[in-house]
Amino acid sequence: MQNNILSAVSSIVSFGNNDLKSYASKYLIRINAVGEQLEYYVRDAIADSFKLPQEKKEETYSKIFSYLGNQNNPPDMIIKNSDAFEIKKIESPKSALALNSSPPKDKLLSTDARITKACRNCEPGWKEKELFYVIGHAKNGKVNYLFFIQGTCYAADHDVYNKVHSPIKEQVDKVLDSLNLEKGETVEIGKVRKVDPLGITELRIRGMWHIKNPLRVYESHCKVESDGKFHLFAIMKKDKYDSFPKEDRQKVESNKEISVSEIKIKNPNNPAKQIDAKLISFKEK
Repeated sequence: MQNNILSAVSSIVSFGNNDLKSYASKYLIRINAVGEQLEYYVRDAIADSFKLPQEKKEETYSKIFSYLGNQNNPPDMIIKNSDAFEIKKIESPKSALALNSSPPKDKLLSTDARITKACRNCEPGWKEKELFYVIGHAKNGKVNYLFFIQGTCYAADHDVYNKVHSPIKEQVDKVLDSLNLEKGETVEIGKVRKVDPLGITELRIRGMWHIKNPLRVYESHCKVESDGKFHLFAIMKKDKYDSFPKEDRQKVESNKEISVSEIKIKNPNNPAKQIDAKLISFKEK
């Protein structure tokens, strides 16, 4: 099985442990922050390296990933010659995702000014990569649900956000500079709501972008019950799903604990049209 989102789903289901504290204490060295634990959890899921000792993990990461990012610049990781991943942890079940100063992305572009030089040069000649948002609701060290969402199912084209972001940011920077704030201090001086055609993205005018929680965006397809059981969802375009190797698709589809279904979702650029998509779901027994 190749290393991709399908292998990540299979690996998580097989690992059977969504307790980040337990996972970190047994399989990581000196990783205490929940956000960082979640990032390693996703990294190990993709690399199928959950139970490897730390030195073997690092060796495996270098073989699987062309880029492992930092907290201030997207993305968090890129599979060699394949997809990019941006990981977001939330503590309230249906709260919006804080994207900080970077607007939503349907894809990762090498021309994006917000990515690092190391990311831009991680593979020779790359121009565009599929981007998956990985959203985990984690509280008290335990992951209650985890989403993998293809960016083109969740976000509109780059231009939609850039047309709002650039002129507003210039004015906001002037206002904030005039306030003489202490280092690290922020204030909110307004909002631009429903920036995108789906109406799920807002720019809070202090340079902070937010996007609706996937449980709200895909509420007709994804339900999380209040029984404390771990839920896993993956949403992607049907053609993306079909592009994965047949053996990878068969492994997911043949697992009786995993459900794979075809769904229709709104096109983020034009809600009047629908996208043929695949929903992969799992619920802990």
